Amino acid sequence: MVVAATGFFDGVHKGHRKVLSELCRVAADEGKESAVITFWPHPRNVLQQDACNLRLLNSLDEKERLVKDLGVDKFITIPFSREFSKLSTKEFLDIYLKQKYDVSTLIIGYDHRLGSNANQSQKEMMETARSLGINVVRVEEFLIDDNIISSTKVRNLLTVGDITSANDFLGYNYELNGVVVSGQRLGRTIGFPTANMKLYNPLKVVPGNGVYAVWAEVFGKSYMGMCNIGTRPTVADSNERTIETYILNFNEDIYGLDLKIKFVGKIRDEKKFTSLEMLKEQLEKDRVSTFEMLS
Repeated sequence: MVVAATGFFDGVHKGHRKVLSELCRVAADEGKESAVITFWPHPRNVLQQDACNLRLLNSLDEKERLVKDLGVDKFITIPFSREFSKLSTKEFLDIYLKQKYDVSTLIIGYDHRLGSNANQSQKEMMETARSLGINVVRVEEFLIDDNIISSTKVRNLLTVGDITSANDFLGYNYELNGVVVSGQRLGRTIGFPTANMKLYNPLKVVPGNGVYAVWAEVFGKSYMGMCNIGTRPTVADSNERTIETYILNFNEDIYGLDLKIKFVGKIRDEKKFTSLEMLKEQLEKDRVSTFEMLS
């Protein structure tokens, strides 16, 4: 038998963490394994509900790592399909939780729902679970300054570049993972060579345009860095967004290698300069700001 929590858990933010903390506590008290039962891909991708605009906070691998880092024993992924989406609350609880995964206790958040019964109240869902022999423990919402945390709010904060608030909601520094690809190498000509990143997961939320203080992880080590996200208006005429990171005190060839960047804070908005010399002067100031922020 296992103690389980279900949901998509995008971001594994502090609201989720309150649920997962209770999950681990109850599992320990009952002497059972703890399990997160999640779904992939996101339901909106399958049901095509504005899917083209959907961006996620975590890849599936990142989510599993975050969940297990919190002490959860099992991370179970159910393939989400149109057929699966039609299961009623009772069918999901019975077929999956009771029969397939042997769930004895279900931990739920303050607004959690299960199954296709959109109009069913949480109280009715809890009664259905108990009728099948599944105990239900409800966890109250997690508040920061009277704000209820949600994945949507974190996405919105990142989109406008409010890294500080987004990280506060998440409980960790937001990260992007990708491979270093060849760029125009213009940064090298003014003393600021950058690593141009291609995301492994193109559906990840990319923070709003601007310059950010980041920790860059490469070769298994972490370095101070400043990351520019945007269209590089001083040196390019296109609207193509790039993610370029200048790694402080680093001069290795890393083309084709993995790069992880963890966002700490925003330094400034992206700006068009009238010359490369003015851009270089600003980058010198950005380097000082980055060092101060990360120190």
